[in-house]
Amino acid sequence: MALDRRIVELYDEYTHKPLDRRSFMNRLIMLAGSAAAAEAALALLEPNYAQAQQIPPDDARLEATRLAETVNGVALKGYLVAPKAAARRGGVLVIHENRGLNPHIEDVTRRMALAGFTALGLDFLNPLGGTPADPDAARALFAQLKPDDVVAQARAALALLAARPDATGKVGAVGFCWGGGVVNDLAVAAPELTAGVVFYGRSPELSRVPQIKARLLLQHAARDTRLVEGLPAYEAALKAANIRYQAIVYPDVDHAFHNDTSAERYNAAAAKLAWERTVAFLATETGAA
Repeated sequence: MALDRRIVELYDEYTHKPLDRRSFMNRLIMLAGSAAAAEAALALLEPNYAQAQQIPPDDARLEATRLAETVNGVALKGYLVAPKAAARRGGVLVIHENRGLNPHIEDVTRRMALAGFTALGLDFLNPLGGTPADPDAARALFAQLKPDDVVAQARAALALLAARPDATGKVGAVGFCWGGGVVNDLAVAAPELTAGVVFYGRSPELSRVPQIKARLLLQHAARDTRLVEGLPAYEAALKAANIRYQAIVYPDVDHAFHNDTSAERYNAAAAKLAWERTVAFLATETGAA
């Protein structure tokens, strides 16, 4: 079932703006033509965690733990995964979308660990009681998060990863959607960040771009016009400040093209290529094997 572009755009509006569920469904029914067609479209757009899992939680190659620690006075909770093989490796902070630390992001964290990193999927909703099981309830909580608290959590997580006895001391971050914007914010606020990978995330405040010390990989979707239109200004600021970066816009794909829990927006070829570039970039920058 190929969805009308207007339906995909409406869903993106719903997931990124304070549009209530009832208003969203009413508009979706109008676009789809019937309640049944709207439900069918929604099934293609909303996450299906069970069908998209790539790495099982009990994979014998990995050591996974539920993290609950306080670092530099900041309480952290998350999902920490590392390869069982002994080696010094870079640390990578995995920053979720605006649905919180859900099964999909935990799976991405395992993928990152399997690629040779110590990976931490942090629950940034921890100050608000943690990520709820209902994605809509999780999304609604993000308006209550304070930007400074988000950055403080991220920096505490980087410190935790860098201090591990098996660490190279270099730390990176990868973020998706909301998390991509957080990677940009972290880059301007945290000189200790070695490398950042942004998947379709908003740009930081341009006046703060000269503060960036990390190398950046910015990955966007061509159909994600809102973010792509803002990319040239960000690139100009990066170039003016002599920040090392690479920006890639993947053609003919939607926002969230890497998220394999959404049948409609996921693009397997682009996701595979973007992931390979992410792993290679982070390995080079953090000293992972």
